[in-house]
Amino acid sequence: MPTLAHYLILGAILFATGIAGILFNRKNLIAVLMSIELILLAVNTNFIAFSHYLQSMAGQIFVFFILTLAAAESAIGLAILVALFRNRENIRVDDMDTLKG
Repeated sequence: MPTLAHYLILGAILFATGIAGILFNRKNLIAVLMSIELILLAVNTNFIAFSHYLQSMAGQIFVFFILTLAAAESAIGLAILVALFRNRENIRVDDMDTLKG
C-alpha cells in the first residue's frame, strides 16, 4: 500500500524532470511546454496526496483549477506556436529573440 511519502517522492521526481527539461532543452518550444506540463502534474500529485492524507476535498478542488489552467495554457501555447511556425518556418527558441512585427 503506497503511503504519503511514496506520492511525495513521485511528485518530486516529476518536478525535477520538468525543471531539467526546461534547463537542458531550450531549443525546442514543444519540449519546454511539455516540461511545464510535467511541473503542473507534479503539483497536482502533491495536492491529491495531501488531500487524501488530510481527508479534505480542498486539494482536489485545486487540482480541477490547475487542470483548467493547464488546458488553457496548452491551447494558447499551441496556437502561438502554430502562428510562429507559419511566419518563421521553424520553432526554435533561439530564433525567437526579436519582437519584429
